[in-house]
Amino acid sequence: MQGSIETMEHIFTDIELSNAREQEPAPVKVKALADTGALMLCIPEHIAHQLNLATESMREVSVADGRSMKVPYVGPVKVGFGNRFCFVGALVLGNEVLLGAVPMEDMDLVINPGRREVTVDPANPNFPHVRVK
Repeated sequence: MQGSIETMEHIFTDIELSNAREQEPAPVKVKALADTGALMLCIPEHIAHQLNLATESMREVSVADGRSMKVPYVGPVKVGFGNRFCFVGALVLGNEVLLGAVPMEDMDLVINPGRREVTVDPANPNFPHVRVK
């Protein structure tokens, strides 16, 4: 188990975020909502500022209630989970970190619904496996 907890039927997990371009500021450890229904990494504005992430562009997003809005797209962000990591851009919105399907796939992570936790893929416990065909 990698620091996952259950809260109101959501699955949260511990991840580490850092600025992939700069060694300072220090990485931050956060609890992230794991959501395979979302694609991207989403971070609150205060984390984007804390990590000194540059706004690369604006992106239009559709949120759960059907609204569309433009939000900053920042990065690159290094996302760490245990001994795995990936590099992604992040959308700046909301008040909590949301770990979407793209970074989870990149690190070869799976959600174990029975145990309500995020883990490395049991078929590939030592390093991430990525299917490229």
